[in-house]
Amino acid sequence: MKIYKALLFAACICTVHCYGQLALPNEADFIVFNRQLSFGTDGSTHLNGLDNEGIAWIKNKQFKNGTIEFDVKGNDKMQGSFVGVAFHGVNDKTYEAVYFRPFNFLAADAVRKSHGVQYLAVPDYDWPLLREKYPNKYEQAVIPAPDPNAWFHVRITVAPKSINVYVNNVQKAMLEVEPLTNTGGTKIGYWVGNGSPGDWKNLKITNTK
Repeated sequence: MKIYKALLFAACICTVHCYGQLALPNEADFIVFNRQLSFGTDGSTHLNGLDNEGIAWIKNKQFKNGTIEFDVKGNDKMQGSFVGVAFHGVNDKTYEAVYFRPFNFLAADAVRKSHGVQYLAVPDYDWPLLREKYPNKYEQAVIPAPDPNAWFHVRITVAPKSINVYVNNVQKAMLEVEPLTNTGGTKIGYWVGNGSPGDWKNLKITNTK
């Protein structure tokens, strides 16, 4: 009886802790657009750098509203590191995304620094249009700035009328926006921008009812 209770307790702990997380990832977990996958011994997923955007959609995962948490790593290469997550995806060209530009994290120039984290909703609201028509509304600085070459933690809360982005457990949101579209899609995946590689691990997806 004691052994049974101990095993039941351990199973419950694992269920609470692991809910919504991917186990050690492999190619069968993803549908990849315009990138190649590889995997680290630490359980991380890597996308290589190619022209244009790339996405690794996660199979058998749907997301509407709730919380997305993950660790991500880009690099300090100018215009060479755009890393984040796509959600509410309909297909490879219609989705919302939150992504980071690590090469701007420590920029001395205030304008560059203000382009640290970005929200977009393609195809209608890509970053050039948002920057031109709504400067500093859909992109902001990340303060305090993480090391652009190291892992940092991201938590994104998504609700019908708000998207908030938190970095490294700082209580204040780095970016607070109202969604620009309602795609009706439920696909979610790792996202990289033009020419950019990226690494992700410790993904946790929590859907609210």
